Amino acid sequence: MKKINTLRTTVLAAVLATGSASWATDGYFPHGFGMKSKGMGGAAVASTDNAFAGINNPASSVWAGSRAEVGLDIFMPKRSAARSAPGFGGMLEGDIQSDGSAFAVPEFAYNKKIDDRMSWGLTIYGNGGMNTEYPGGNVTCSADGGMTTYPGNLLCGQGKLGVDLMQLIIAPTLAYKINEQHSMGVSPLLVMQQFKATGLQAFTSTAPDEQMSMDPSNVTDKGGDRSTGVGVRLGYLGQLSDTLKFGATYSPKIKMGKFDKYAGLFAGGGSFDIPENYALGINVQVTPAVSVAADYSRVNYSGVPAIGNPMSNLMAGNPMGSANGPGFGWSDVNVLKLGVQWQATSTMVLRAGYNQSTNPVKAENVTFNILAPGVITQHYTLGGTYALSNDSEFTWAYMYAPKNTVTGPSMYNLMTGATNITETVRMSQQSLGVQYGWKF
Repeated sequence: MKKINTLRTTVLAAVLATGSASWATDGYFPHGFGMKSKGMGGAAVASTDNAFAGINNPASSVWAGSRAEVGLDIFMPKRSAARSAPGFGGMLEGDIQSDGSAFAVPEFAYNKKIDDRMSWGLTIYGNGGMNTEYPGGNVTCSADGGMTTYPGNLLCGQGKLGVDLMQLIIAPTLAYKINEQHSMGVSPLLVMQQFKATGLQAFTSTAPDEQMSMDPSNVTDKGGDRSTGVGVRLGYLGQLSDTLKFGATYSPKIKMGKFDKYAGLFAGGGSFDIPENYALGINVQVTPAVSVAADYSRVNYSGVPAIGNPMSNLMAGNPMGSANGPGFGWSDVNVLKLGVQWQATSTMVLRAGYNQSTNPVKAENVTFNILAPGVITQHYTLGGTYALSNDSEFTWAYMYAPKNTVTGPSMYNLMTGATNITETVRMSQQSLGVQYGWKF
């Protein structure tokens, strides 16, 4: 009974705490799930040494044994944006850094062996997020072509400018070992996401010749809104030889309920689905003490109109909130994850990794991505595990993502008739996480 109560308390704490999670790494997905994976650049599709099967690979659950892990990652991003507008006497120009420098990202995983061929588990994790909070009143904006000016934010709205998107997934898992070499698994995905936006008043005009949204009253400063959805993740894991494992996992696009409070912001009247994603991975036991893991994953952001539709759709006569309205213009992301693990002593494991992804943000969509500067393309990671006893362990992971920058033409060129207004978005990141795991 004590173990059951402890499990319930841990799950509840993880669910409540995840409300503070917010990040953007491989697009807006994290670079890895579980501290062991994060220490290896996120590579985990063919790994069996943790309970995070619900996200990394449902088929790995049956190989992991009875165990649980609970962890906390402190994510520390730096986001900034700037605009250069030569010839406007300093109007519209600004160089602003987002507030909010540290976010707590909890994680929890539980796995139970049923018999030699079956297992079940539960994973609770933040799927990803975007957060910006730029100060207002630092940019000189114009209400009537320059005759009247006022202090605004970088997109010429009032007060702080930014968005806050968080996605929480609860993934029960069932895995079955087909034979001694192959297994399959399935994880239903129970999804809750919440969103809010502030400072976008410049897009709420109702004047016939200025209206940019089909629903101007539901664009900004509406407070938090939530939506839910149900999806699935499928997985396969094969022990192809004594030293080689291969894994594959797939999750189709998850249809989410709409953000009604932001029906005039997101394409499709507030629709914001979770994109299709899949991954392939191998794990090679190079020596008895050293293993190497490599994953390839892809996130199809372009299949979600609110994320993938280009900014130019607005100028083509598709207002914000319409079926083909503008989005962030994100491209699909390809990610390569590499990691190495070394059993340094009988009680100490050390890890290192590298994660490289394509940049979803293109120069021609830079204006809207002031809100979502998910431009990171490289991650360097370190980690380790110390065995506290035969049944418990302590794991840590550190990640550094160097600053990346995208500069492109501003949407204000079309609004002012200029040709030389440019905008820049920048991001760099660090994270440090710890995890306690136990076997039972």
